[in-house]
Amino acid sequence: MQEQTNLEKLNDKVSQVLQRYHALRDENEVLKSEVVRVKADNELKNQEIEKLEEQNTMKDLEIEEIANKIESILS
Repeated sequence: MQEQTNLEKLNDKVSQVLQRYHALRDENEVLKSEVVRVKADNELKNQEIEKLEEQNTMKDLEIEEIANKIESILS
C-alpha cells in the first residue's frame, strides 16, 4: 500500500471537515426550527394564561358582588 502524499492527506482532512460542517449546519437548521416552534407554543400558552387570569379576576369580582349582596340582605 502506498503512503498518501501530503496533498492527499490534506484533501482527506478537508473532506472530513466539510462533512462535519454540513452535518452541524443541518443540525443547526433543525434546532432553529425547533426554537421557532417552541417560541410559538410558548406565546400561545402565555396568551391562554393571560385569558384565564382575566377570567379569574372577573369571577373574583362576581363572587365579591354576590358576597356583598348576601351581606346587605342579612344586615
